[in-house]
Amino acid sequence: MRIEKRWKVLIIDDDPGILKVTAIALEDAGYTAITAPDGESGIELCVRESPDLVITDIRMPGIDGIEVLKRIKQIDPDREVIVVTAFSDINHAIRALQLDASDFITKPISEQALTVALKRARDRYTTRKELRDYTSTIEQRWMETAEELAKTFHLQKLLIESSIDGIIACDREGKIVIFNRSMEQMLGYARDTVSGMQIDELFCRGEARKFRELLDSGEFGGQGKLFLHESCLSGQHGARIPVQLSAARMIQGEEDMGVVCFFRDEREIRKLAQEVVDQARLLHQDKMISLGKLAASVVHEINNPLAGILNYARLMIRILSRGDLSQELSTKFQGYLSLMESELERCSKIVSNLLAFSRKSRLEFSPVDISEVLNKCINLSGHKMALQNIRVEADLSRDLPRIQGDFNQLQQCVINLIFNAIDAMPEGGVLSLASSFDADRDLVRISIRDTGCGISKEDLPHVFDPFFTTKTEGKGLGLGLSTTFGIVDRHNGTIRVESEPGKGSGFEIELPANSRPLG
Repeated sequence: MRIEKRWKVLIIDDDPGILKVTAIALEDAGYTAITAPDGESGIELCVRESPDLVITDIRMPGIDGIEVLKRIKQIDPDREVIVVTAFSDINHAIRALQLDASDFITKPISEQALTVALKRARDRYTTRKELRDYTSTIEQRWMETAEELAKTFHLQKLLIESSIDGIIACDREGKIVIFNRSMEQMLGYARDTVSGMQIDELFCRGEARKFRELLDSGEFGGQGKLFLHESCLSGQHGARIPVQLSAARMIQGEEDMGVVCFFRDEREIRKLAQEVVDQARLLHQDKMISLGKLAASVVHEINNPLAGILNYARLMIRILSRGDLSQELSTKFQGYLSLMESELERCSKIVSNLLAFSRKSRLEFSPVDISEVLNKCINLSGHKMALQNIRVEADLSRDLPRIQGDFNQLQQCVINLIFNAIDAMPEGGVLSLASSFDADRDLVRISIRDTGCGISKEDLPHVFDPFFTTKTEGKGLGLGLSTTFGIVDRHNGTIRVESEPGKGSGFEIELPANSRPLG
């Protein structure tokens, strides 16, 4: 019966007749037969030709069949070897089987015995190869799986360690098993210190109980979950650390494996929030200082028209007490009333401007006409400058594009610069205000210059620092220019100052014409 695959068989025997007959029988059955007359040449041929199967006689001069079997198995443990022996050498055959020979046949060799032995050897060879290939595949897949698992584990560890938020995981007993780098930085504890601790020990008093009640209530994220809960942890040396906490129970099947918690340190957030509040307070405080200065000058500005109105009112009362009005007096009364209305309207506008400036409103960005801001500021501070013998020169462009800004804050910004200029000119002088548009850079420019005392070279780099002032005690807190700088910065703008002692100062503000505001 011929075989499908062309198997290569090495025959080793010192009997030329047996070699020839066996080779012919194998060739006829579809094998490729190669022969060797002794053990030494058989081993050399085995190395060179790599046969699938080997048939070797046990008794041969030189190297016997048992030694040939040993050496072939050393070269390739999976190569199948059939030993041929006489009945008297049955013990040698058993020894060969112990050395992993696939089978043995006795002399004289019958075709049936040879066929059966070769089939067993082929089956064994095939089974070994399939098992080896399968094992290799399993090993390869195991290595790939192990590599993927290692990568996944490394990635998960990297994600946990790289997280900005602090991460703690604990087992079902509440013992800490994961404590990432952000938690170390947040609490000041090394992970070795807290490993095995109860997570409850990290909470401030009463917070752990509240956390577990909310986690199990399901009211803030679902059953076994808690979303964005404000809590407090106890750091190293008893430091209280405000945190925002999210957590979830880890469930595998129906078994509770523990809890994972994510903590966000709120100290910086609260610090920033406080800074915003402080900044708003300082901004309002600066406005109130400016308002006080305006109010002092407005008192004088309102006093004159009110005195005139009062005199006209008394005159009219005196005339009316004399009896009926003549046509002439009636006409005069109409003139008096017209003057009173005009003066009252002027007072009303002064008070309205003052109220508008003093109003504490939310920051709201909308299209703003810079020339209108400058005009309002001139109207508000005009009387104060007149009292101090300061002449105003205004060169305001009528074709300015509007900017995105907060009208009230920009007005406060300009008022601060005007008041600085007034303080710099106690004996009077000239205040120049100008507005223009730089089309190439798409910027609206505001220029405010005075002929006052100027600023020294040493003080010039510090004029925008908070609480820096060159004024005498009681004349200023040093908030005006720092507030002005903050307002300009929030409008994506820039402010520059040029000054020399005795030659006055100039401030130049540049604001983008169509920019969105910061923050």
